[in-house]
Amino acid sequence: MTNRIRDIRKAKGLTLADLAAACDPPTTAQTIGRLETGMRQLSLGWMNKIAAALSVDPASLMRAESDAPARIVAELGANGAEALSAPREALAPSALAPEGGPPPVVLAVTQSVGEYRPGDLVWLRPLDPDEALSAVNRDCLVPRPGGRFAFGRLIDRRGTLVGLLPPGAGHKQVVVDNPPWIAVAFMLVRAL
Repeated sequence: MTNRIRDIRKAKGLTLADLAAACDPPTTAQTIGRLETGMRQLSLGWMNKIAAALSVDPASLMRAESDAPARIVAELGANGAEALSAPREALAPSALAPEGGPPPVVLAVTQSVGEYRPGDLVWLRPLDPDEALSAVNRDCLVPRPGGRFAFGRLIDRRGTLVGLLPPGAGHKQVVVDNPPWIAVAFMLVRAL
């Protein structure tokens, strides 16, 4: 078994020092580096501490040697595609979702609507309705009565009322009263 600490840390945009400071209690960047490279044994206690700091499930930190993960081999910038000095693992969207909360939900797009295309998968993280203000001006999925859903840009939150503007031109605002949860989009997966 190998650990995926470095890959998850880099996918979340954290440095060794950032992750070390996020641990409870904080540790050193050198210790995190040794755990990542296997120079120090990754005990169950360390797994739990690092997983909590990364907001992931502890099991997602490990990978069997026989598993062949997808690799990030280059980055596209203003000067074109540039090779990485060392390839890194491309994480599945579920590995980027915070631990402890409800699992992500996925919205499958079947027809072109606004900026979304058929085959797109929109990954969303459910929020408690009290956290809805953090999702203003972001695309959200909201359950409606009768097993239906509303999807669109969260444009308003007043008391128990949530206002969404559906994607695409000519749609009117949809208002949902007292939804049990609101899921905010955090990743778009699009096949080419």
